[in-house]
Amino acid sequence: MPKLLIKNGNIIDVVSGTVYQASILIEGEKIARIYTSTDQVPLNENEIPTINAAGKWIIPGLIDMHVHIKEGYAPLFVAAGVTAVRNTGGNVLELKNLIDAPGNAPTPRVYSADRIIDGPPGLWGETSPWNINIDQPSTAREEVNRQIEAGADFIKVYGWLPRDVMEAVVDEAQKHRKEVSCDLIHSKKVNAIGAARIGVKWNEHASGIIQAMYPEWNMASDQDVWETINWLEPDREKITEICSQLAKLDVVLCPTMVLYDQMDHLQNHWEPENKSFSNNSLLAQWKNISQYEDSLKRTGIQSTLNKAIAKIYFSLGGTVVAGTDTPAGVWTYPGMALHRELELFVEAGFSEIEALKAATLYAAKAMGKPQLGVIQEQAMADLVLLNSNPLDAIRNTQDIDLVIKGGRTFSQQVLFDFVPTEDEARAAYEKFLKTFQDGIYGGDT
Repeated sequence: MPKLLIKNGNIIDVVSGTVYQASILIEGEKIARIYTSTDQVPLNENEIPTINAAGKWIIPGLIDMHVHIKEGYAPLFVAAGVTAVRNTGGNVLELKNLIDAPGNAPTPRVYSADRIIDGPPGLWGETSPWNINIDQPSTAREEVNRQIEAGADFIKVYGWLPRDVMEAVVDEAQKHRKEVSCDLIHSKKVNAIGAARIGVKWNEHASGIIQAMYPEWNMASDQDVWETINWLEPDREKITEICSQLAKLDVVLCPTMVLYDQMDHLQNHWEPENKSFSNNSLLAQWKNISQYEDSLKRTGIQSTLNKAIAKIYFSLGGTVVAGTDTPAGVWTYPGMALHRELELFVEAGFSEIEALKAATLYAAKAMGKPQLGVIQEQAMADLVLLNSNPLDAIRNTQDIDLVIKGGRTFSQQVLFDFVPTEDEARAAYEKFLKTFQDGIYGGDT
C-alpha cells in the first residue's frame, strides 16, 4: 500500500476550530496516523515519500454542495481544492465515469441526483435527459424508482411541481431512504415552509423563503409587487420568523450566494486571478447569458436578502452549507466559485472558521459522509496545502500550494493538464446522448 508523509504542517482542525502543528501519515487513500509535535514520526521516514509542509496550512478537501458538473471541466474543481461535489441535477448515466472514478482520480468525488423533476410546462422546457415534467403522482413515483435504480443519491424537485406530486416524490423517496432537494426560485404555489412540511430536506438557493415572507410575490410578479420589497434592507424579523420554522423542521440550507452576487455585479463580477480556471465553452455560455441583463438583475437584486437569510438561519442553529450552482447563471467558475462563496459567507457575518466548516465539516455531516471534510485518522486523505492562513483572511483558501486527493498529490498545473479538450468533451457528450436515446438508460427522450 503506497504511503506518504506530510511533515510539520499547520493543521486546521475544523471540528475544534483550532490550529496545531503535526505530521500526517497517509496509507493508500486514507489518513493512517497524525503525529503531533510531541510524537515521534515513523523511524523509517527516509523510505516514505515525504512532503515538507513547514510554513503551510492544511485544510480538508473542500466540498461544493451545489454544482452541475460535466467531465469537460471536472479536473478544475480539484485544481481549486474542491475534492468532492454534490451534483444537484443532471443525469447519472452521463456522469458515470466521474461517479465510478477511483478515489485518487484527478476529478472530484461525485454524489449526484438524476434529472430534475418539475411540473409542466417545465422551467427548462420539455422532458429531456436532464429534466422531466410530471403532473401525476403515480408517474412521479415511477420516476423516483427509476432514478434510484439508476443510481441517484438523492432526488431533486423544482418549484413548478404540483403539491400533490411533490408529496408523492417525497413519500416514494423516503421509502428508499433517499432525501429530496428543492429549487423553489420560480415557484408560485409551494414555498419553503410548505416544501419542508412535505418532507423536503434540502433547500437550494435559500429558495421559497421570499415567497413565504411575501406571499404576493414570485419571480413572475408585476414590477409594482417587486417594489413593495426593500431588497437592500432585509426585514430581519420576517426572515427570523420563517427561518425559525425551517430550523425546527431540520432543513439544510445551501444559499449559493455567489450565484446571486455574480448576477448582481454583472459587469463588475468577481473573477479568479488564475486564468487557467477559465473554460472556453463556459465563457461563451456566460457571455451569451449575460446579454439578458434585466432578467439576471431580477435574481441579482435578491443577493443582500439571500446573505441575510443564510446568516440568520445559521444563528438560529440551522445547518448552512456552501455551494455555488456552477456553472449556472454567469461567471460561476468551476472550483474557484466556491472560494468566492466562502468570501461571501464572511461578508454575510460568518467567521472564517464557520465559513470553512460550511464547505467541509458541515457539508460532509449533512451528506452523511463522516470520512470527508475532516483531518482525522481513518478519514479520506483529501487535503489542501495552503501557503497562507485562511483563518487570517478567508481569501487565503485560494493560495493553494498542493492538492491531495485519495492520497495522491497534484499540483494545479498537472490538474489543468487533465482537463479534456473540447473535442474530447464533445465526443463524450454525443456518446451519452446516443446511449440515452438508444434506450439503455430506460428513460424518455
